[in-house]
Amino acid sequence: MTKKQRAEEIIRLLEQEYPLADCTLDYDEAWKLLVSVRLAAQCTDARVNVVVRELYARYPSPQALADATPEAIEEIVKPCGLGRSKARDIHKCMTVLVQEYDGKVPDDFNALLKLPGVGRKSANLIMGDVFGKPAIVTDTHCIRLVNRMGLVDNIREPKKVEMALWKIIPAEEGSDFCHRLVHHGREVCTARKANCEKCCLRDICKKNT
Repeated sequence: MTKKQRAEEIIRLLEQEYPLADCTLDYDEAWKLLVSVRLAAQCTDARVNVVVRELYARYPSPQALADATPEAIEEIVKPCGLGRSKARDIHKCMTVLVQEYDGKVPDDFNALLKLPGVGRKSANLIMGDVFGKPAIVTDTHCIRLVNRMGLVDNIREPKKVEMALWKIIPAEEGSDFCHRLVHHGREVCTARKANCEKCCLRDICKKNT
């Protein structure tokens, strides 16, 4: 079985198991997802979803965050960890959005990468979830699972995993596939243990074949 064939079957099975593929960060505007994904680094999405309620209540727009001080933002976001650097990046990012994009999040991948605090993972998430464009989000769940499944061979660097997956995952499936990996990685194939006995992929996963 080729990696592409394995990928096609894994995509089918995950879609059956998790039909409602979605982002676990709460947002109703593109700039809010940009903020939340920065806060989610080394923090749970659940905690981020709680913290941003106060942040958005006090600063309800990119302009408001740009006008705030990094120190004021840090006071709110510090429960997410790395408060100083995250607050600084959020402040700089919102300032660039206001000054260069009239407060609108650009729908160009390379433009997103130029925003302060935005890396390939964040840019792909925005491209897929906000703009409905092809995207592969290589977070920790994705990297762990695709290695276990045999879709990549002992590759841990996020960009290299992303590039490998682009070769075998249909472009239109990438975003949903990665969301389903997050759900599967939290519920079944965890970092601590691969619960193969209750895994919908047990007959196709390379770990068991």
